[in-house]
Parts: sequence; C-alpha cells; structure tokens
Amino acid sequence: MLAHFKYAVQYVLGLDNAGRHFTVFPDDTFLVSYPKSGNTWVRFLLANLMYPNENVGFANINRLLPAPGVSSKRFLRKLPRPRMLKSHEPFDVRFRKVIYLVRDPRDVAVSEYYFDLKKRYIEPDVTLEQFVKRFVAGETCSYGSWWEHAASWIAARHTNRAFLLVRYEDLLSDPTGETGKIAEFLGIPATPERLETAVQRSSADRMRKLEQQQADQWTGTRKTRKEIPFVRAAASGGWKESLPRHSVEEIEVAWAPLLNFLRYPLHTPELDSKTMPAWVRTGESL
Repeated sequence: MLAHFKYAVQYVLGLDNAGRHFTVFPDDTFLVSYPKSGNTWVRFLLANLMYPNENVGFANINRLLPAPGVSSKRFLRKLPRPRMLKSHEPFDVRFRKVIYLVRDPRDVAVSEYYFDLKKRYIEPDVTLEQFVKRFVAGETCSYGSWWEHAASWIAARHTNRAFLLVRYEDLLSDPTGETGKIAEFLGIPATPERLETAVQRSSADRMRKLEQQQADQWTGTRKTRKEIPFVRAAASGGWKESLPRHSVEEIEVAWAPLLNFLRYPLHTPELDSKTMPAWVRTGESL
C-alpha cells in the first residue's frame, strides 16, 4: 500500500522514471544505439565536446547527456532546449534528429554477454555459446534483436538528412575525424584542438580509471560485479577469438543482408561464396 502511495506522489510531482513515456520536442536530438554498441563512449565524446569546461565522468554523465530510461519526467522537462538525449529505443517516429551508432553484432554479442554477467542478468554458468542462441533470437534484450533494432532505424531513416549513421569501428580507427562529422551534424563549431581534446578526455584508459573511482555513482555500474569491468577491450574484432565458429555462423546466417549493407565481412564460407543470392550478398533488400 505504501509503495503504491509513494509511486502516486512521484507520478503527480513528475519524479517517476520517464522510461519510454516522456514528451519529445521537435528540436530534440537523440544518440541511439542497440545496447553494448559503444553508446557510453560516444556519450563521453559528445559531453566532452559540448561541455569543454566540465570534468566529464560517470558521476555526471546522466546529467550532461541524459537517458530517459534513468531520468525523471520532471528532470527532462526542465532541461534547456534543444536537448541532447541518449536512447536505446528501436525506431520511434517522434525522434526527428538522430545519431545512430552501429557496431558489428558479433562484437556486440560478446560485450552484452559479459555485461549481463556483470549485472547478474544471467547466471554465471551460462556459456557464451548458449547466450548467442538467445541473442540471435532477440531474447537477451528488451529492445529485441540487434537485427530488428538496426534495421528499424536504417530502413526508415537512412537517406534522411536528419539521420547520421556512425559505425563504432570507424570511430575507433579515426576518432577525431568521425567526432568531427558528428560535431558538424550537430552544428557545433569545433576546432581540431577541441575535437582532439574531447577524444583524449574520452579515451578508454581514462574511462577505465573513472570507472574504478566512480562505479558506485553511476546507474550502469552501481551494485554490479566489480570483478567484471564495464569498460573492457574497447576494440573491434575481438569476437574472432571469443566466439565459437558455429556461433559466428548463427549470427551471419541470420543477419547476412544487414552485415553486408554495413560493410561487416562475412566469415562463413557458404555465405561468402558466389552461390549466395545477390540480395544476401549486397543487402539490396534494404
């Protein structure tokens, strides 16, 4: 009874969690990705770019670049506009201006597996092989499968000028150049020095140190298994050493068209052969 009363008071005051039910304004911009695609890193990049005088860290990232999933409706309403928000939502027609961050799903699967172990979402005895089967089926995440999420945004908005598709792997190989493209998309006049500073302040090494210092101050790492780091390798292609061959095949057979469209090379021989249908090789169905 007391819990219901407490929630009612929070709801009336706008202190309840916004979740998916918040007011979206036409001038909002969203950083969107499937979970474990590098969203937190890009949040740091953007926060360091937008607030060069702030000491950006896990302790204040939810204030500087808020996530409706962990923010109250009241907090979101009071933010100065135009707002920059982080989201993991699949396609939402209300989101007019979007930076969509995509990552090779084979790496996403590995990253999500260790994150779910860290958060105790899965039992310690669940194997990576078992997890991949559920990952492909869209059973490991409340936002559906990687395919459903990425395809929903890319198919609906790919040619829209208010939509910027960013590959995690491109950010890794050229962080300053890719951050410059994001800054241009957002209309932020960034000098090369400002871009480089944002990149340096968002480095994996710095984020690891901040995680050690501020893990209990951030919703993503609070009350989680400390022996499993949130910021892990921060690299691409780690799946080649981590995933069993048949797990790789499961992902590639299921999602070959989109992998091709996004320029992620296939490693399953029969999918890489000339006998593969053209629409699978090129992703033309998208």
